[in-house]
Amino acid sequence: MYNITEISERIGAMRDLCGYTIEEMAKATDTTVEEYENCEAGKKDFSFTFLYKCAEKFGIDMVELLTGENPHLTDFTVVHDGKGLPIRRRSGFEYFHLASYFKGKISEPFLVKAPYREEEQDREIHTSVHDGQEFDYVLSGSLKFVYDGHEENLIEGDSVYYDSGKPHGMIATSKDGCTFLAVVMKEGSKR
Repeated sequence: MYNITEISERIGAMRDLCGYTIEEMAKATDTTVEEYENCEAGKKDFSFTFLYKCAEKFGIDMVELLTGENPHLTDFTVVHDGKGLPIRRRSGFEYFHLASYFKGKISEPFLVKAPYREEEQDREIHTSVHDGQEFDYVLSGSLKFVYDGHEENLIEGDSVYYDSGKPHGMIATSKDGCTFLAVVMKEGSKR
């Protein structure tokens, strides 16, 4: 797993290097100035969406913020047995980046393991937004997916493709949790 202090230091250094103010970064990451300052100071853990938006604003790969390394592979990359770069997005969810060291990616592929939580089943599902499009494919278990006021129940073999610039979120609805493939395509991706 990554070190929050190291990532927050990289975010601060990139902000300084790029010449952005804290207010500009708060706006770019859809956070308040206080929330952004807490993330950059290492006082608050980062969501995937926050890291993704920081990397987009800085014009770098998200992996650089996570690891301090610049992706360098250009022809292909292999990840065996779903053992990609682990990323903690929100409590309990496990994200494994499946192309972390590939340079110039037009998408961000993840293997996601979502835990089942009884207390979430009858609550409003937390949503997020980010530029681009997303494709989610359920590998095992079941998932309740919400998108801009619409709700869909997905089971193994189901998929959903959507504009991720609108509010979306999901929770596992099967007792053993849910595993799915999530592919985030960047806005304006061209090869």
